[in-house]
Amino acid sequence: MIKTALKPARKIHKYLGYLLALQIFAWLLGGLVMSAIPLEMVHGKHLANRQLDNPYNALHYSASLDSLKQQVTGLNSIEYTHFLDTPIIKLNGNTSAYFNGKTGALFQAPNQAKIEQQAKAHYLGEAQIAQATFLAEGPREVQYRKNIWQVVFADSVSTTIYLDADSGQVITVRSTIWRIFDFFWMLHIMDYDERDDFNNPLLISFSATSVLFCISGFILLLQSPPWRRRRRQPN
Repeated sequence: MIKTALKPARKIHKYLGYLLALQIFAWLLGGLVMSAIPLEMVHGKHLANRQLDNPYNALHYSASLDSLKQQVTGLNSIEYTHFLDTPIIKLNGNTSAYFNGKTGALFQAPNQAKIEQQAKAHYLGEAQIAQATFLAEGPREVQYRKNIWQVVFADSVSTTIYLDADSGQVITVRSTIWRIFDFFWMLHIMDYDERDDFNNPLLISFSATSVLFCISGFILLLQSPPWRRRRRQPN
């Protein structure tokens, strides 16, 4: 009687298992990989510094702020930074502008040689630069940011430093470690395009189906619960 009543549950469980097997394996494997890799390594903090200590003090920023402010509309903040051996004043408004902190002249976009020098200053390894490429539009791993330099080092994880082409400032650091993590993150949230939509319909559908798979499995346990003693057959 019970077996007959549970027959639909067995069929549901069987077919849901066929449907979900690969994705459940991907969830489990992805969870293992992502939990095993420290986020510091994913973000590349052991590979390169995103920011360097500013060696300059207020005396080195002698340019007239009043003059610089007139060149930026909607000014809302001022940053004091540097690029290699040049103190830089960054004015943020409707757009951002970079000025030489000593002369007040508009900062000129650095050439490839200086970009490579800047990348090496941030890099924490010993490898040489494999290639430095100017990109009018970067790849997805840098959110398709425009007007950037991609500097790749010839180390075991292909450390990649992205720098703003106008200012030479580091945008982000990527590596093979980040790309492995990103691949399993894609499988985990089932967003195979931009990999940032955690509420996409495909993930919700598979998650709901997985719940049904578990429920049907629990129902099947009623067929032979562990607390039910088997009757001994007479000798």
